Amino acid sequence: MANKRHKTEEIVTKLRQVGAVVGQGMARIDGIREVRITKQIFYRYRKQYGCMGTAQLKELKRLQKENE
Repeated sequence: MANKRHKTEEIVTKLRQVGAVVGQGMARIDGIREVRITKQIFYRYRKQYGCMGTAQLKELKRLQKENE
């Protein structure tokens, strides 16, 4: 089985979904399981993309393309 790499848009969406579920009163670990990622991946994504909005994400992608 090949590893699946999530796109940055999917990552931000998953982080928001976990935040919404936790806001409704569910435990964080249950929210992470609900979006089908591991705990380690969630914390890695949160560390890297946690404070980004969609505008900042688009800017990051533009800068990465420019650097290539």
